[in-house]
Amino acid sequence: MAKRDYYEVLGVPRTVTDDEIKKAYRKIAFEQHPDRNPGNKDAEAKFKEATEAYEVLRDREKRGRYDQFGHAATGGGGGGGGGSYTGGTDFSGFDLGDALRAFMRDFGQGGSGGFEDLFGGGREPDHRGDDLRVRLALTLEEISTGVEKRVRIKHRKACATCSGKGGSGETPCTQCQGRGQVRRVQQSIFGQFVNIATCPKCEGAGRMFKEPCRTCEGTGRTPETETVTVQVPPGVANGNFIPLRGMGDAGLRGGTSGDLLVLIEEKEHDVFERDGDDLHVVLPVAFPTVALGGKAELILLDGTKAIVTVQAGTPTGQMIRLKGKGLPSLRGGKGDLIAQIMVWVPEKLGSAEKKLLEELGRSEAFKPPKPGRSVFERVRNAFKG
Repeated sequence: MAKRDYYEVLGVPRTVTDDEIKKAYRKIAFEQHPDRNPGNKDAEAKFKEATEAYEVLRDREKRGRYDQFGHAATGGGGGGGGGSYTGGTDFSGFDLGDALRAFMRDFGQGGSGGFEDLFGGGREPDHRGDDLRVRLALTLEEISTGVEKRVRIKHRKACATCSGKGGSGETPCTQCQGRGQVRRVQQSIFGQFVNIATCPKCEGAGRMFKEPCRTCEGTGRTPETETVTVQVPPGVANGNFIPLRGMGDAGLRGGTSGDLLVLIEEKEHDVFERDGDDLHVVLPVAFPTVALGGKAELILLDGTKAIVTVQAGTPTGQMIRLKGKGLPSLRGGKGDLIAQIMVWVPEKLGSAEKKLLEELGRSEAFKPPKPGRSVFERVRNAFKG
């Protein structure tokens, strides 16, 4: 693939100044730096491309040759290897190591535009508190209507004594000089690399106190047990969660509080089984009703009655769908109730019932068919619904 124009790579016009070239490269390099995008090959390629363009355009002699001859002046399509960012004009072997060394040369010594900006240092970090999770078990009845629940949680709140600050007489941390981070420079075959870690002394706050708060021991937060109210909307499902913003742990020394995530757990129901917004139920029906046709009664989740019409000759396993009798959906509307007919066979019979059934059993109408495909098809269709 043909190389892009170096001015296009940096997004600058051909009349660009040296300072503008550096600013344009700095912006791209910081966005695409491998340490900010671990494992991202696309970002790595853009980082190398931008650095290669910068190395040519920042040097007035190389830039002049490039303006006159284009990529031919830099060995753009050549096969020579080992092109270095420090000398020569052949960039055909320009690799990630070259790009990193070039970046370190101009932006790796800290200060404005250095590693503090790359890794977010130099600014006071927001030591956000941890998110907390709590499980909330609900019945299908509660899920059907929505419910208000109260749960007790243990979390860390902003210290009332110091208002979450952690103490008084604030002073920069002596170990990180107020950055909140410590750096270790390591040498490798690719040049210098800097490891950034949270300062162990101030825990990333960047500051210490001459007089730490005695209540919270300088952390700015204290443990508390609290009861919170959770509004559960109708139609939630197992695994859904409700976020309560700011109800997690308070942040360290005035940092933002985390969230409380209420995880929904669905209790098993004695009668109904859930399938999305639909409900399934096995409906026992007396033999005379399925043989002659009739009505069967079903108690719904809200305690009301639903009447199911059973057609004459309905087999066991037949599915009957009651539209809109399922659970409400979070997206609007309601699911269906699917009743599966089960022919009820009584376990105990009196002498009169036995005599009647024996009489019916002698009737040709009550003789079952022989096994065959037609019987199989009828049963299969019944379970399809």
